[in-house]
Amino acid sequence: MAPQKHQDKVLVIAEDYATLDKVNEKWPGHAVLIPPALDSQSAHKFGSQGFFNFTARRPRHLLQILELGYNVMYNDVDMVWLGDPFPYLEGNHDVYFTDDMTAVKPLNHSHDLPPPGKKGRPYICSCMIFLRATDGAKLVMKKWIEELQAQTWSKVQKANDQPTFNWALLKTAGVVDLYLLPQAAFPTGGLYFKNKTWARQTKGMHVIIHNNYILGFEKKINCIRDYGLWLVDDHALESPLCRL
Repeated sequence: MAPQKHQDKVLVIAEDYATLDKVNEKWPGHAVLIPPALDSQSAHKFGSQGFFNFTARRPRHLLQILELGYNVMYNDVDMVWLGDPFPYLEGNHDVYFTDDMTAVKPLNHSHDLPPPGKKGRPYICSCMIFLRATDGAKLVMKKWIEELQAQTWSKVQKANDQPTFNWALLKTAGVVDLYLLPQAAFPTGGLYFKNKTWARQTKGMHVIIHNNYILGFEKKINCIRDYGLWLVDDHALESPLCRL
């Protein structure tokens, strides 16, 4: 975010006191914790109950920010900003999001919510969401919370929060103004990192790249480094978070 001069707008929602103290030590006032704090060792592995408990708190945090009257952009931490996303948030839609499918879309694709897939719902990514402080955006967050409350985690059914976000979008699509961001600008990792032809053809169009479709902290960092996208060291003087 530092190259785009948006680093001072960042709010870190810490889920444990160690993270809260670490961020506020380096960058006072940029981290908050909404009790109760989670066990800091239980939410690391994708598919675990700890990971589900961690991500399931997300819509409630976002709703609280909306209730304060602020627009909010949520980003996963495994995303690389190559450009400024805000010019792409055109119009006055309630909720903006990206597709998690790897199928190539035409450059002029529709910005409507994609139709449901085989599981009866779309496959939108919950990695990057922009919400305006509108009744429509709040309704989607409330529906997401409701869907999560009906979803249980088990060793057989290793739930995560993304399917419930998709159900919330699908069930509110008739009353909320939704907007699918352009794929070329906001590609999923399964497309950008695995379809080199597409990545080459759309070079220069990419704004935020999500390093998903890869599991493991070290693997994600190595992938970003291998593609020349590790920008942290280059901008350490601009953002205190780069020095954590």
